Amino acid sequence: MVNFGFIDEWHPTAGKLTSWRPAPESLSAARRAPAHPAPPSHQQEEYLRTTHRNANAGLRVSRVCMIAFTIPGAPDHAAMTRTVEAFLRRHDTFWSWFAITAAGRVQRRVLDPADIRMVPTEHGVYADSDAIRAHVLAETPGPLDWDCFGFGIIEHAESFTMYAAVDHLHTDGVAQALSCVDLLTLYGSELSGGSLIPAPVTGHIAYCERERRLSAELTAESPQIAVWLELLRRNGGDVPGFPVDLWVDDDEHVRGAQVTTVLIDEPGALRFEEVCRAHDGRFTGGLFAAAALAEIELAGGDWYFGLTPVNTRRTEGEAASVGWYTNLIPVAFPVGADQSFTHVVAAAQAAYDQGKDLTDVSLHRALQLAPPELGIRTRPGWTARMLSYLDIRKMAGVEMFDKIDGGMFANRGSSREVYIWVNRFDDVTTLSLLFPDTPRAHEVIGRYVTAMRTIVADVVANGDRAVRVGALP
Repeated sequence: MVNFGFIDEWHPTAGKLTSWRPAPESLSAARRAPAHPAPPSHQQEEYLRTTHRNANAGLRVSRVCMIAFTIPGAPDHAAMTRTVEAFLRRHDTFWSWFAITAAGRVQRRVLDPADIRMVPTEHGVYADSDAIRAHVLAETPGPLDWDCFGFGIIEHAESFTMYAAVDHLHTDGVAQALSCVDLLTLYGSELSGGSLIPAPVTGHIAYCERERRLSAELTAESPQIAVWLELLRRNGGDVPGFPVDLWVDDDEHVRGAQVTTVLIDEPGALRFEEVCRAHDGRFTGGLFAAAALAEIELAGGDWYFGLTPVNTRRTEGEAASVGWYTNLIPVAFPVGADQSFTHVVAAAQAAYDQGKDLTDVSLHRALQLAPPELGIRTRPGWTARMLSYLDIRKMAGVEMFDKIDGGMFANRGSSREVYIWVNRFDDVTTLSLLFPDTPRAHEVIGRYVTAMRTIVADVVANGDRAVRVGALP
């Protein structure tokens, strides 16, 4: 099974650690890199602005995404140096860095990939997982630095573990899996004299240009923007948040806490999916229906409005490209107090399917176009409740991950909202949450997790679950 979760759940075996970081001359070349006209993606721009605005928050606001896998035998350090250099030169997202100008504009600068050179540093033997995790996080700068990425190996008696840590600015869930495949292919090619050739890619810079070109054609009257604005208006003029007050101020920075639990085993997941399909839904719609019922049990209400990430890779060359190719789409549907899961699942599925029509229409752009009279009150640096579903069984290269003890992880960072990941593996489906590390949030999230597990279990056992408004204390 793929190891998938927060970096706290990565438990590397002790061993000698060597890391690869950019050479001083590469850092110097990056600082001198010329300006490039392509803006960042909408998602990248807001992420960079939020990081810049909270530079003095006292904790890391940005996200570190990490992959790790094990290779048998002893490492070839020279081949690994060439591997990580080839990887960075292959994907043009790593050629860019961004500065916030005095006028407040986010300016891209692009380094000549020929100037990218990586150098290894031996750090000696690390005796425990905690020390290795701390080293990886400490050695990975934030997104306002060009070198917000790093690589390393941990040597064992008969194998070694390789890791790659990259700020979220340059990667996403799909890109993490692609990075693992790329690094293995490139390393194998170095060892075999160039016989393994990775799939060709087009760059993330071209994707950003395409996204901005399409965004520039939109107006407040565009049908796609109108959908976003109507959802925001109905939600009190704001993006969706967790329905229970977690007692965290909008401007407060709180370290994130995380919890991961088994939502359901695979036989139960098959039965859950069967119930969903019998009522015009699929597994995805069933998850949103269950989430809606859980929230109503916590806080009441008659409407579910949430966001979920989707992959925005469109071209053949983008399919193998590493970069941040995601957007948030809305999932919104009514939930009546007299309804049950089997009544709600079809509406939830339809809402998700309709939300995919907005895959290429950024919520950030909708907020830019919102007319003042609409009363949209979302502030810069906003955060929103998110639920992500990933069927790990269908992920490219998943069989390889099993063989190499592959894992995909992310740091906790800071959190003012609740972020939910549901991941379906061969044997279980897990529920992971990131939320503010406060006593109030821990208490509320504990109730939410109980509700989700109970609702799904009832659907599996009984084929349905009635809406229970305010059922939880």
